[in-house]
Amino acid sequence: MESLARAEFAPTTTYLNSASSGLLPARATTALKEALDTAARGGDWVDAAFAAVEECRAAYARMVDVPARRVAVGGSVAVYVGLIAAALPPGAEVLVADNDFSSLVNPFVTRRDLTVRTVPLERLAEAVRPHTALVAVSAVQSADGRLADLDAIAAAARAHGARTLVDASQSAGWLPLRADAYDYTVAVGFKWLLAPRGGVAYLTVPEDLGGLHPLFAGWIAGEKPADSCYGPIAELAHSARRFDESPALLTYVAAQHSLALIEKLGPESIGAHDTALADRFRTGLAAQGHTPVPAPGSAIVAVPGLGHAAARLAERDVYVSERDGNLRAAFHLYNTAADVDRLLEELAALPGSA
Repeated sequence: MESLARAEFAPTTTYLNSASSGLLPARATTALKEALDTAARGGDWVDAAFAAVEECRAAYARMVDVPARRVAVGGSVAVYVGLIAAALPPGAEVLVADNDFSSLVNPFVTRRDLTVRTVPLERLAEAVRPHTALVAVSAVQSADGRLADLDAIAAAARAHGARTLVDASQSAGWLPLRADAYDYTVAVGFKWLLAPRGGVAYLTVPEDLGGLHPLFAGWIAGEKPADSCYGPIAELAHSARRFDESPALLTYVAAQHSLALIEKLGPESIGAHDTALADRFRTGLAAQGHTPVPAPGSAIVAVPGLGHAAARLAERDVYVSERDGNLRAAFHLYNTAADVDRLLEELAALPGSA
């Protein structure tokens, strides 16, 4: 992995912020530049870009172990969560974790005729009730890296007849996920999946399409898109493609190559690498007297009370983030033990960090 990572990435900073945005591999950058150059001179790049969209759909489907017909591609998790929210009947209860990411929570809140109930992440499974319609949760919490007990949550939801929605935005690419275990999953592409920021998102649905309505269906959602450009669409796609947004083609050109790299290395191997670095950071923090949020098995490490240090570290070309008062470091395939040690050294040197 290290030799391939060196060939694909050459950061000039200590970049430990993949939970915000991942770095682009060289292969994706090259493909994007070539597409831009072709577009600038009036060449034909669109057909190849649409082919890249389909390859992204297929590659993501392989990654989450479902058929490609169950994957929709678009540009925003919030849009897809809104689609799911719109399909719920009035009065339905949605169960979410305290302080989960707003793109997963807010689309339900803005539907005033739904009941949104929040509980601590650790109590989510036990909080499912007979009248709960949907449990929505991030596989890995953005603010602090804690992992949800997805097996327990899915089992509790099944026992009460509730559907499940898992946001894999902070896990897809390093934490294996079988999307078939849940009714819906969503994920953005610009974090651990290393696509350009914005414009790439994925939705998985059940074989029966999960009762969703293609509210924003444009020509791309037709069974025959080229024949669906004018007037009402005569025949919607028979697959999850009916939920496609018109794709941001250039970002998918790059995303195709990023997904190929992730698939070649394998999320299991990437996850082992990432979490080993996270554990190294946790050990170093303990030696400095800091106690991170308990999140065993996570590639994200959050340190309460040190969020203010993120800006100072950036001045030293060490990039982490501040989230909910935490200093948040996120480790991915292009990071090394030297990056961890640099972060610890710089953190120890900051006034007031000890």
